[in-house]
Amino acid sequence: MNLHSRLIASAAGCAFLSFLAQAALAEDAGNLYNTIVDIRMGERYFERQCSRCHGFDAKGNDETGAPDLTGRLTRGGSDAAIFNIIREGIPGTAMLPVAADVPDPQVWQTVAYLDSLRYDPESVSLAGDAEAGRELFWNGSDCADCHMVRGRGSRSGPDLSRIGENRSPDDLLADLVNPNESVAPRWWRLRVTGADGVAREGYRMNEDSFSLRIMDDAENLWSIPKEGLQAYERMENSTMPSYAEILSEGELDNLVAYLFSLRREEI
Repeated sequence: MNLHSRLIASAAGCAFLSFLAQAALAEDAGNLYNTIVDIRMGERYFERQCSRCHGFDAKGNDETGAPDLTGRLTRGGSDAAIFNIIREGIPGTAMLPVAADVPDPQVWQTVAYLDSLRYDPESVSLAGDAEAGRELFWNGSDCADCHMVRGRGSRSGPDLSRIGENRSPDDLLADLVNPNESVAPRWWRLRVTGADGVAREGYRMNEDSFSLRIMDDAENLWSIPKEGLQAYERMENSTMPSYAEILSEGELDNLVAYLFSLRREEI
């Protein structure tokens, strides 16, 4: 290789090293596309491309298995990790990569929008006392008859072990006083009579064109073919009562404080 060729190769090598250094600095600096305009652009892209699975509110979909993106993410511990998931997808899941022609800034804007949906729980001031709420949950109410927290309680209702990551205090209060406002399909109930003439009722665990599966109140699972069904009734209301008249305002505040404190335990 002559001197001229070596100089060109050396310059190219330096340029490549410089590019790697800049890429590392960009990653270390976090998301550079995080202005109000970027967040709005990210929201628009999310509504067009991501809401079909995750919902317009980004709270996920039990039917498709799309996770809630408004709380703490299991796989995305940093902006860079979330970027990579959006860009590359997750192999073996329904999370597909974005189109190759989507520019990186647009992906970063989507990351910024998702970041805007979360907040630091330590910055939230609550009227209630979490310890008093814990005592009320376990010993002063029927909450544990339906709900589970870290392996303790019942599976008849949603597991609340990390509910504070996905629901704001206002959301939690609304859940307590108006539980019928938004009931996920996973918690609908079915009352069916199969081809064998036996009537069964339980939570709708799964349903497709050919069969359905329910969990009865004794937590038994039943898989029932749809062919030959003699009766079918779907109940989309919540089985949870409203606590607006059952608990005092102070007790509701305490219960909200306890539920909001429930997050993934740090190791």
